[in-house]
Parts: sequence; structure tokens; C-alpha cells
Amino acid sequence: METLQKQNNELTTASFQVKTLETTVKTKFSQKLENIGLFPFKPTEIEILQINLGKLCNQVCEHCHVDAGPDRTEIMTKEVLQQCLEAAKNQSITTIDLTGGAPEMNPNFRWFVSELSQLGKKVIVRSNLTILTYKNYLDIPQFYKDNSVTVISSMPCYTKDNVDNQRGNGVFERSIQALQRLNELGYGKEGTGLELNLVYNPGGASLPPEQMALEGDYKRELKELFNIEFNNLYTITNLPISRFLDFLLKEEKYEKYMDKLIDSFNPVAAKEVMCRNTISVGWDGKLFDCDFNQMLELGVASSSQNIADFDNEQLKNRNIILGQHCYGCTAGAGSSCQGSLA
Repeated sequence: METLQKQNNELTTASFQVKTLETTVKTKFSQKLENIGLFPFKPTEIEILQINLGKLCNQVCEHCHVDAGPDRTEIMTKEVLQQCLEAAKNQSITTIDLTGGAPEMNPNFRWFVSELSQLGKKVIVRSNLTILTYKNYLDIPQFYKDNSVTVISSMPCYTKDNVDNQRGNGVFERSIQALQRLNELGYGKEGTGLELNLVYNPGGASLPPEQMALEGDYKRELKELFNIEFNNLYTITNLPISRFLDFLLKEEKYEKYMDKLIDSFNPVAAKEVMCRNTISVGWDGKLFDCDFNQMLELGVASSSQNIADFDNEQLKNRNIILGQHCYGCTAGAGSSCQGSLA
């Protein structure tokens, strides 16, 4: 009971600190957009349906904005998955992007991916890699291949210490095993059509380096050290929410980090952010402008607020909900689930 009370007090204190600091940071994000003629902020077209299959995960990464872990019980039910299938039939949607937690740990994962593959859409699974090395999931790489799934995986470095420090002990070794297995099946190999992409995010309060240069380093080191190949590296900026926010507050770096994001605002990146062509679906079916708004429980400004009543026209004409965290997607070269934007 005392532990729960302590956690609640810490959350209340953290929330107060953030609200206080947000009133002191320079320019509101909406003002920045207004200055470049992008306010009110509108979608372009809904092309990607990003679906969170649940917060259950076999890892507890310190940067995780979902706050996922082995003790989370939020799991998307088969009923909601069926509603997602109906929405995915919408003509404008070309890509279904599955995330978590570890999406593979949803008990209906295999059924859902099989159904999606029959719709003729591009299916992406964001895998943490390590789950593919556990007994009950050893068949998943072959399952991915059979269903032409694009695999995108977090790999914050090509060295053991950096990966394990951010994602947990033993994660690097298991990740390498999973990547080698995917390579054996043709993933990441030229001419196979089996796409394997990796994701880099900084370990601390900094912006990611230039994407193409870092990709070259990754490809060279992973090939030389482990004979691993992959298609693309995506660099992603850590947004100041959830566990990464806790880290910033603990280290007293929140205000400095926000200043860095604001000072690095890129108008070109602002035009291309993922919320303009993506709808995020929470594990309970609620709709959000993006995965980050989902974690902040900032629902869409539309009469269509749940996947059960998905209305493409209503959602396409909504105003996107904005906050100071949005600076994370427009800083420097920009950041999205598909990497840098400019």
C-alpha cells in the first residue's frame, strides 16, 4: 500500500513539474505551425493504420514510451481485432503497422496477421527481436516470411554494452540470434522482397545523428562482426513522455531537452510528420492521431473516436491534437515511425 502511494505521489509530482516547465518553454508548437502556414494542422490522407496489439512485452526498455512490460495486462481482444480488419478494408489505407508491447504476444496475433495478408495491404510488424528467440515464438520468423510481413526492429546500437544498457541484460545476444535467423530465411537480402529494417534511438537526451551515415556504420559493423544484413536503418527521436520523461526529470534535463527540440524545429519535417497520414488504434479500440498521443490519452478530435465506428471522411477532416511533445517529431531531420523526414 505504501509503495502504491509512493508511486502515485511520484506521478503527481512529475505531472506538476512538466506542466510548470511547459508554461516556461519558448513557443507553443501550434504557434510554430501557424508561423509557417500549417495551422490548424490537418491530415493529408489516411494511408496507415497503426494498431497497438497490447502493452504486454517480454522486455522493460528504459526509453519505452508505451511503458510496456511483462506485468501489463492490456491486450487487444479478438472482437476489436475484427473491427480493425473491417477498417483496414478502406481503400485509402495501404499499410497496416502492428506494434505493442511485443505484438507477437497477443494470443490472436497469428490469426490477425493471416487475415491482414489476404487484404493485399502492406503489413508491418514492429518486433523487439528477442521474442523471436523464445520457445513459443520460434515459428514466427517463418510465419513472417509466409505472410510477406515487413519486419521493423529496435536496435539502438551495434555494440553489446549500449544495447543492454538501454534494453536489458542479454538483449543484444538474443537480438543478434533473431537477426541471423531472419537472414537465413532471406530477410534483409537483396532480391528476396523480404524487408528487414532496424531502428536507432539515442540512449540519452540528444538528437539522433544523420540517418544515412549511421546506416552505413550499422551495415558495415553488423556484416563484419555477425554477417548480418538488413535493408534500412530508421533514426527516431526520443519523445519526452512516459519512461523517457521520467529519465529527463530524474536527471533534471527536461527543460534543456525541450529547448533543444524547440531550437531544432524544422519546417520541412513539420509538413511530413506521421500524424498527417496515420491513425493510431489503442489496444481497446480508441483512435488517436499518433502513437505518442495514444500514450498521453489524447483522443482524436472527431466524432469517429473508436475503431468500431471508423469513418475515413470524418477523420480526414479533423484537426490534429498538438502538444509540446510534438517538437520531438520536427526537430532536426525530423522523426517518424519510418525514420527521419528531411
